[in-house]
Order: sequence, then C-alpha cells, then structure tokens
Amino acid sequence: MSPSAHTPAGMIALIRQTEGAASMQLDTDELSGVLKRLKRAQGQIGGIIRMIEDGRDCADIVTQLAAVSKALDRAGFAVIAAGLRQCITESGPEGGVDTASLEKLFLSLA
Repeated sequence: MSPSAHTPAGMIALIRQTEGAASMQLDTDELSGVLKRLKRAQGQIGGIIRMIEDGRDCADIVTQLAAVSKALDRAGFAVIAAGLRQCITESGPEGGVDTASLEKLFLSLA
C-alpha cells in the first residue's frame, strides 16, 4: 500500500523511500511553536537589515544576529526532536528508526 494512502490530516509529510533515503513528514500541529519561532526570527532578520542600512552600531547588529542564530538553532533542534518522537512512536517496539539519518540531521546543526 502506498504511504499517501495513510496520510492523516495535518501532516506535512510521512516516512517514505526516496532515492534510497528515508524522508519524513511531520505533524504541523506539533510544529506550531517552531513556526512561531521562525516567523519571529524572520522579523528579526528584517530588523537587522534595517539596522545595517541605517548604519547602526556593530555591537547592536551582532547582538541581534546572535539572537536570530540561536532562534534558528532551537527551531532546528525542535524539528529533529519532533521527528525522533514520531519515529519512535510509529516504529513501535520492533524498531526501524533510522538512527544514522537522525544523527546526521542533528549533527548538521552542531
């Protein structure tokens, strides 16, 4: 049976094989906090651009860049954590979690 036949409402994607690599779609409800964080970061980036255009102090700009960077890192880790929870829940006691792929995603943020 195809994975799309089991797609519940509110899912961004689901686990499937694509060119030999597993991909996963996550529940949008679980990622609502991530979306809020990313939208806030988007606003901060616009503010940083204006700060640079206005010739603001270097320290102020770097402080805002650090805040955006931390927000993006936290968003990435939250997405990985949601994926891990979903993998564990869906794989059940028999396993099947692709830990190598999850580790690679996690380390991409380090």
